[in-house]
Amino acid sequence: MAFSSPGRAPLRVALLGFGIAGRYIHTPLLQGVDGLVLQVVASRQEEAVRSTLPQVTRCDSHEAGATHPDVDLVVIATANDLHAPLAEAALKAGKHVVVDKPFTITLAEARALRALAASRGLLLSVFHNRRWDTDFQALKALLAEGTLGHVAHVESRFDRFRPEVRKQWREQVVPGAGVWFDLGPHLVDQALHLFGLPESVAGTREALREGAFVDDWFQYTLAYPRRRVVLQASMSIAAMTPRFAVHGSRGSWLTLGREQQVPRLVMGGPPEGLAWHDASLHGQHGAPTVASAGDYRQYYAGIRDALLGGARNPVTPIQAVAVQAVLEAGIEAQASGRAQPLALTAEERAAFDAGVD
Repeated sequence: MAFSSPGRAPLRVALLGFGIAGRYIHTPLLQGVDGLVLQVVASRQEEAVRSTLPQVTRCDSHEAGATHPDVDLVVIATANDLHAPLAEAALKAGKHVVVDKPFTITLAEARALRALAASRGLLLSVFHNRRWDTDFQALKALLAEGTLGHVAHVESRFDRFRPEVRKQWREQVVPGAGVWFDLGPHLVDQALHLFGLPESVAGTREALREGAFVDDWFQYTLAYPRRRVVLQASMSIAAMTPRFAVHGSRGSWLTLGREQQVPRLVMGGPPEGLAWHDASLHGQHGAPTVASAGDYRQYYAGIRDALLGGARNPVTPIQAVAVQAVLEAGIEAQASGRAQPLALTAEERAAFDAGVD
């Protein structure tokens, strides 16, 4: 992702956390974007950092990385419950901030960070990389072209086959664990990006596997006027299920297979996007869908351009607040057994609808 800005020094980046997300996803993406330089890594995994990034400064504590004097941008890829306090510390230290999903654990935390960033005049963004999935980009184009007509029913799902509960924090009883906070933000952000704010959220999340401590399955329906968007994820599905099933007045669009950017990055491959396994139109149209490959580097290119070139933040704080509102509405819908509206203020709704922050 080339960038030309004569006389401008690259943005110095601190990465907090060097687990799977930090080491295998954020690191190669940051390295693949001109105008960004990974300068500091905050992790106790000294050997892993040294062997992978011998040129960086390593900090033992996340707090030291968040406030390091030699960085401009802080990327937070830690456990979910640390997102809000570390983002707050970085913003108070005058740093721009990118937070991996989920943005925060609570809507109150999301609102507080949005207000803090605005008061300091700093960029705050959330790593909703799935906007740059190949199949999602193709779906955006189909909807913009009106190919499917009025879309009344959408199913969007992430299914995996992990029948055994792993000894990882995401599957233990800790704040922000479970698939609703892990995979839910991806699906919610994509839905809001395509269709805006829903009128209500209904559904449930459950722990279905033997020995599961937290939710490993969910199904939620986002209600819109003359449209329903069903979001689902499961850790218990071995069969290949449609990633998207989109049904409109002029036909349906189905995709099989999964975006391969994350698996490729984890295996050490370059960050170029790969197409999904199969996608096709049905009804009045019968041709397979052709689209250019997605590329997660575009997110960080957008961050760079926002900070160095005055472009728009690719994922704004109000968009992240809206995702958090849907996550909380889903939790409340399960507890009450009734559909729940989003607990957003009039100002927040207006900012989201206007696309400004």
